[in-house]
Amino acid sequence: MGVKVKGVRQAQQNLNRLINDIQGRRVVRALQSALIIGSSQAAIYTPIDTSTLINSQFREITENGTRITGRVGYSAKYAVYVNDPNIPQNFRRSTAQKEFLRLGFEDSREAIDAAMKKELSL
Repeated sequence: MGVKVKGVRQAQQNLNRLINDIQGRRVVRALQSALIIGSSQAAIYTPIDTSTLINSQFREITENGTRITGRVGYSAKYAVYVNDPNIPQNFRRSTAQKEFLRLGFEDSREAIDAAMKKELSL
């Protein structure tokens, strides 16, 4: 005894549309929000002398198959030396700290989690 079920194709299409929406737009939007929040806090901790370092900050999102990765960095060549905790330096800016990029994301962890939850919720 067979039973015919109507609407299976529409249900599959709706499910595929929902999955594509979550993977396509929501994840990228959530990741972009997280990068903006973390990089903003890192900018506060970034030492400023001639503003070259802080103006060289960049954000990028890459997709490799099903993996979406966000990255924040500094394109100024001396950023590695300013960030290195083993090289002692005196900063003019009172909020400047060593390892400013890592600390910026660690200090804003709660805000990043809240933004990710908001963007990914249905």
